[in-house]
Amino acid sequence: MLICTHCGRKYPAEFLRCPICNEPLQLPYFEGKIKKGNKVWKRFADFYPFTLLLKNSLGEGDTPLLYLPKLSQQLKINIYAKNETQNPTWSFKDRGTFVAMQYVLNISRRVGTVSTGNMGASVAAYAAHLGVKSYILVSKEIPEEKLAPIGIYGSEILRVMGDYGELYYKSIEVGKEKGIYFINSDNPFRVEGYKSIAYELAEKIDGDYVIIPTSSGGLFRGIHKGYVELKRSDLIEDIPELICAQAAGCSPIYNAFSQGKERIERVEHPNTIAHAIRNPYPPSGDAVLRILKEGNHCEIAEDHEILEAQKELAKDGLFVQPASAVSLAVVKKLVAQEKIEKGSKVILVLTGAGLKYIPPIRINIRDCSINDLSRCFE
Repeated sequence: MLICTHCGRKYPAEFLRCPICNEPLQLPYFEGKIKKGNKVWKRFADFYPFTLLLKNSLGEGDTPLLYLPKLSQQLKINIYAKNETQNPTWSFKDRGTFVAMQYVLNISRRVGTVSTGNMGASVAAYAAHLGVKSYILVSKEIPEEKLAPIGIYGSEILRVMGDYGELYYKSIEVGKEKGIYFINSDNPFRVEGYKSIAYELAEKIDGDYVIIPTSSGGLFRGIHKGYVELKRSDLIEDIPELICAQAAGCSPIYNAFSQGKERIERVEHPNTIAHAIRNPYPPSGDAVLRILKEGNHCEIAEDHEILEAQKELAKDGLFVQPASAVSLAVVKKLVAQEKIEKGSKVILVLTGAGLKYIPPIRINIRDCSINDLSRCFE
């Protein structure tokens, strides 16, 4: 059973959005206890609607939570990084794909997704692993370096000309016609995978703030749902403040939040280096807005701030894509505005690896003759 995040109407599992208000659906809130196990899927089995078979896993989840001493000292807060680049295809998307594919295997042998890169690689990898035919729909602006990590798995890649924000809805329509189940960004079962991040964080740290790079809104909703389930199960006392982080060049959720609106509006000309969160009309945007009004917050960062944050994270040994670095860029702004208190425990969700997209980083390189090698160190 799925429930509309807006009106509360209930629908069978094959529905993807509420036909009445066109809002995203989600599974009910689950309550339970933590079990013993070396995988998050086993420890939190009570919180899932079906048994998650580890034979279908590629090793996703249970990613490191790292303390960042240099940035913590600089900003006078305690900064931790949830390093989602350690997942099999180098992004958080693998959590959602693993859970969603468990459902797909029961209804179809063909799966699809709409992607800026990360989700395409994830779906392609798991489909190959499970012997399922996959179709990856990408935008015309996708960088060439993001295509190889998708195509290597044998997926059929379709580069679609047109509005990327509209492609989400069109894919669901065509999927029904062609018998292809699309596990797009905020698919209800995909969101169930993302909530495992909240479970893992709660096991390790009682955080004050969790900074979440946000595009479609599925990740934000998933982490929120995970924390709510833990609180309802009396496993945590308080839910940390969740901060939606967006790029200034494409910030439909921030625009609506800062203006006190009830619904998001399309960004007509999105332009940001953070390609992975460049969604002009996020399908879960209104659902995220409703969560933000529960006492959470939203902030943006300019491209130059994002690139600077990317370099700063690299100084702590973490090479992430610009969309991940927006989390740190936003934290720096909030600390400067005194909206994050000194000494707070702040968690950055680092969503994807820097190798996914190589921006024009200035690197100092010196040429040196092998015959004069020792002089090069002077």
